[in-house]
Amino acid sequence: MTANLLELRNVSKVFRIGGLVFGTRLVAVDDVSLSLPAAEPSILSIVGESGSGKTTLARIILELEHPTSGEVLIEGHPLFEKGGAGLKGRDYYRAVQPIFQNPFEAFNARKRVDKYLFNAALRLKIAANRKEAREIVAEVLESVGLDLSRVEGKYANQFSGGELQRISVARSLIPRPKLIVADEPVSMIDASLRMNIVNLFLELKEQYKVSFVYITHDLSTAYYVSDYIGIMYRGSVVEYGPSEHILTDSAHPYTELLLDSVPTVDHKWERQVALPDFELKEFQAQACKFAKRCPYVQPICERTIPPMVPISDERQALCYKPVDFAPNSVKQTGANEALATAGK
Repeated sequence: MTANLLELRNVSKVFRIGGLVFGTRLVAVDDVSLSLPAAEPSILSIVGESGSGKTTLARIILELEHPTSGEVLIEGHPLFEKGGAGLKGRDYYRAVQPIFQNPFEAFNARKRVDKYLFNAALRLKIAANRKEAREIVAEVLESVGLDLSRVEGKYANQFSGGELQRISVARSLIPRPKLIVADEPVSMIDASLRMNIVNLFLELKEQYKVSFVYITHDLSTAYYVSDYIGIMYRGSVVEYGPSEHILTDSAHPYTELLLDSVPTVDHKWERQVALPDFELKEFQAQACKFAKRCPYVQPICERTIPPMVPISDERQALCYKPVDFAPNSVKQTGANEALATAGK
């Protein structure tokens, strides 16, 4: 059995903005390496503001975008193997399923919702006939708190946003996937119903032994639901590790900024917190992309791209701060070697 369910190795995605002559390159995903272990089902949240590259990363995992460079592997099988030898077609869709941001865009308004569910069971060969498909569809709908009689024969506009997103979740469960990629799945749902979907992910993780990649800008739900968190900024994963460590003892200054932007009832903001607007020059920077806003900035930060510094076995940060500012007890040989490689 492979050690990782999902593995990204130095994945980058470059878009060209404008024409061929006067256009410019935008590195939407910049040399991202992540892994999600296969031993136990888990939830990895990719957190970042709008324009950070998290949705592009999700689209790469879902094969909706082809990476400019790097590898994506599902249970050791490459998705973008040259010559067509990678994980493809029905095998891929049995292993990986999506949940999209807007459930009303995931279903054709002129097509009955139950047809999507029955077709998924039949076309992926999960069911041999309509009777088996009906049993499977009834089971997955029940697992998300819906009854087939409530769904059958109806169209998307006959459901609320929360109900339709639950149907999306049910559809993704039909092939019993190993991994579900959920791209901002609660952002289009009323705030009062969001935790219902988030709690559903936790229940399904245990019931179906399925792992999730959860794309979000909401740190509070990410902390609540996640086993691992990756923080993205300007196309780079700047910090990665177990959720309880990332959000209680952050190592990267950008993570600190995100945490400061979350209001709490027992903490008064002592300074104005401003998250940056989209700036192309930061994506193109050949140094630390956060240097202009970082309170810990050093001259080397403005000259070189920082290394991914290991903080512990499962945790790392794209920053010089964990070594230069952390206590000696957390300075590690690997981090010092990374800094040496960067030319410090």
